[in-house]
Amino acid sequence: CQPVPKPESRVEVCDLNPCPPRWKVTPAGPCSSSCGLGLAVQLVTCVQTLHGQEVLQEEHLCPVAEKPLTSVPCVIRTCSYEWSFSEWSECSTSCGNGIQTRQDFCLSSLTHKPVNPLFCRRFPKAIVVRGCSAGPCPEQEGTQSPGAELQPVTPVTHLPTAAAAPEHRHKELDVPLSAGPQEQTKPGGGEENTAKRSFLCVCGNLFLNATGIINMTGVESRDCTVAIGRPLREEISVTILESSLNCSAGEVLLFSGRMMWRTGCRKLPLSLINSRTNTLIVKQRVVLPGNGVILQYSSRTATKKYYQDCDQQLFGPQGEIVNPVQLPEERQGVVCRTFITVAPRQRISIRALNTDLGPEGNHTHFNYILVRDVSTMKTVVFRGKQQFLWQSTGSQAEIEFHE
Repeated sequence: CQPVPKPESRVEVCDLNPCPPRWKVTPAGPCSSSCGLGLAVQLVTCVQTLHGQEVLQEEHLCPVAEKPLTSVPCVIRTCSYEWSFSEWSECSTSCGNGIQTRQDFCLSSLTHKPVNPLFCRRFPKAIVVRGCSAGPCPEQEGTQSPGAELQPVTPVTHLPTAAAAPEHRHKELDVPLSAGPQEQTKPGGGEENTAKRSFLCVCGNLFLNATGIINMTGVESRDCTVAIGRPLREEISVTILESSLNCSAGEVLLFSGRMMWRTGCRKLPLSLINSRTNTLIVKQRVVLPGNGVILQYSSRTATKKYYQDCDQQLFGPQGEIVNPVQLPEERQGVVCRTFITVAPRQRISIRALNTDLGPEGNHTHFNYILVRDVSTMKTVVFRGKQQFLWQSTGSQAEIEFHE
């Protein structure tokens, strides 16, 4: 086109009418589930472009029928975990009726290796104990009623008296047994009543003393869970003084904390478990009545710092959380957390009395409050000035305050 004269460039206004209000959707926030189907919260606002700038308008000015959803389905990845089991053990008796057991473990379908059982909590689990028959015993042959069928065995538990309780070798540590902050020993009643109260009260308790003994033998419950809690700067060590667990029957002891998970049955006496953090959950699973363990625990200053300066630890039964806390100017970027631990028999409710994430709280996915249910590892996100009531399924929760 060089030989041809080039016309002058011109810009003409084509429309002076303002654009009508429209719905604007911000990028979706984090998914509520770490795997599988969840929900992501997205902010939907009514805006209008005036003189090249987006101006926030009242929602009724935008077409109501066209408003996008504020929560959209999301999938981070497929849940690739499932319960797996060992082979059934041999029948516990050489004749007559007995039980068979098998071990359960959480398996990753990607690596085909066991992982933390927390990943399988959301999935139903099959039975690990069933009845079995090894044939009639010699002295019982011919005495069984015609048509009798084998029924699944349900272990019968009973509360042993002080006389029936197993004698152990740590008398100097036996009285008083460690108790949680809400358990008080009433005067009178003698040693027998004291022993009964110990058996009845140990399960489901939270122990907050620096040291103590926990006697989990002879408890009525098949699953007995206790929790130990200390300030954030400390870690907990547990020594098993005695164990009468029947490993072949599937009885087991489980330890869980924020940074560790361990199970065991054999060679428990005098073994040492370190929580690496300030809380530890101990769960005893027994099949046969009267079995159990005796634990001695102590706390010390943690060898490594596993928390932020603005983190808090609450043990209940109630408390107030205020965020942000005052921090040096250079530390404003940290994510502050509050850890809540209550007795295993209790649950947690968190109510937001006043929430204000600032003028930008409704316009960015960086400002939010995240609440995690530790027992299921499910998280919920709250934004803006939303006042909420959250309830746990277990006895531990974590809150993170972002931006």
